[in-house]
Amino acid sequence: MQHFESILRTDPEMFDLLVQEEKLQFDKLRLIPSENYVSAAVLEATGSVLTNKYSEGYSGKRYYEGQQVVDQVEDLAKARACALFGAEHANVQPYSGSPANLAVYFALLKPGDTVMGQHLYHGGHLTHGWNVSITGAYYRSVQYTVHAETHRLDMDAIRELALKERPKLIVAGATAYPRLIDFSAFGAIAKEVGAYFLADVSHISGLIVGGVHPHPFPHADVVSTTTHKTLRGPRGGMLLCKAALSDEIDRSVFPGLQGGPHNHTTAAMAVAFKEASTPEFKAYAAQVVSNAKALAEALTARGFKLITGGTDNHLILIDASSKGVRGRKLAKVLDRCGIVCNMNTIPFDPRKPFDPSGIRIGTPSITSRGMKEKDMAVVAGFIDDATGIWEDEHKEKQAQLAARVAEFCKDFPPPGIRIA
Repeated sequence: MQHFESILRTDPEMFDLLVQEEKLQFDKLRLIPSENYVSAAVLEATGSVLTNKYSEGYSGKRYYEGQQVVDQVEDLAKARACALFGAEHANVQPYSGSPANLAVYFALLKPGDTVMGQHLYHGGHLTHGWNVSITGAYYRSVQYTVHAETHRLDMDAIRELALKERPKLIVAGATAYPRLIDFSAFGAIAKEVGAYFLADVSHISGLIVGGVHPHPFPHADVVSTTTHKTLRGPRGGMLLCKAALSDEIDRSVFPGLQGGPHNHTTAAMAVAFKEASTPEFKAYAAQVVSNAKALAEALTARGFKLITGGTDNHLILIDASSKGVRGRKLAKVLDRCGIVCNMNTIPFDPRKPFDPSGIRIGTPSITSRGMKEKDMAVVAGFIDDATGIWEDEHKEKQAQLAARVAEFCKDFPPPGIRIA
C-alpha cells in the first residue's frame, strides 16, 4: 500500500476507503478505456505542496504575489505540451476535458451559432452538442452519425451535412468509436464551409503522441484533450491551438470560465508530458493498440459481436445481446467477477441509454500493468466465462471467477501502487 500514515492518524475512515480502492485497482482488470494507472512520479506531483498555492491569472501576469516557482511550473508544462504535440500554443489550466471544450465554444462562437458534432449514441461526447449539455442548450446543434451498416464514419455524408447546415464549428473526436479518425478529411470539410475545426482527442492523445494514430495538427484550429486516459497523466484538461487563436482561447479559460488553476495538477501534467516524450511511451502506445486488436480477435473467436468488427485504437465496443444479456446487466456482473467496464449504447441501439445493448472496454490500464498480446486470450476467457454466470443465482461462481482474476493480476503489478 501507499504511505497513508498521516491520513491514518487524522482520518482512519478515509484511510480505510483509500486502502480499499488501492486493493480494487490491484486485484481487478480495469478495462474502462478512459482509465489508466499513472506513475509514482505523477502521483507525487499531484499530492505535492503546489496544492497550497492559488495562482489566478497566467505566468507573469498573476493577480497574487509569490508565484516565482508556480510560473516556472506552468511554463514548463506548456513548453512540454507544445513540443509533444507540435502545437503553437498550449493552455494547461482547464480543470478537465468538458470545461476545455466549453472554453473553445465561448472563445469562438456566439450563443445560437451552429455546432456540428458526433451523435452521442454513435460514439460522440456530451460536450459535442448533445441536448442535455450546455453545448447543445446554448448553441444550435446538428449531429452526424455513423454508417448504418458499417458503423464507421461516412465522410461523404458528413460533408453533405456540413454543406447543408453551414456550422460555425465542427467537432471531431469520440468516446466510443473504435476506428481511426481522419482529421485531414474533417479539416478539409471545415475549410470548405468556413467553420472552425475542433479536434477533441481526449481518448486518443496518448496514441497520437505515441505515433499510432493520425495527428490532428495541422488540420485542426484547436485541439482539446484530457490529460489522463491514454496519456497517463493526472485528471486534467488542456487546449492546444494555432498562435492566431491563443489570445481568444486564453481569455476564454481565464477569466471567462474559471479562476485559479490547480497547480498540483499542472505539475503532474508536466511530469506526464516528459514521460510521454520517451521511447518507452511510444512502445507503450503501440502495445495498447496491439493488445486491443488481440483482445478483439479473441472475443470474436468466442462469439462476441463487436461494433465495426474490431478496433484500430484502444477501445472495443461490444454488442452484449450477442451473448443474450443486456449491457447494463453484463457490466455489473463483470464488476462482481473482477472485470471493470461500463455499459454503453451502440449505434442504432434499440434499447434506452440507461439500459443499453452494449459494453465498452479498452486496454490502456492493463497495458500499463505490462500485459501483452498473449495475455489478451486469458482476459477474453474471463469475460466469456462471466457471460455464462450472469444470473443472480450464480453469485458464488462470480466470486470464484473474481478470485481467479485477482490471482492472474498478481503477476502484473500496476505502476504507482504498492500492496503490502
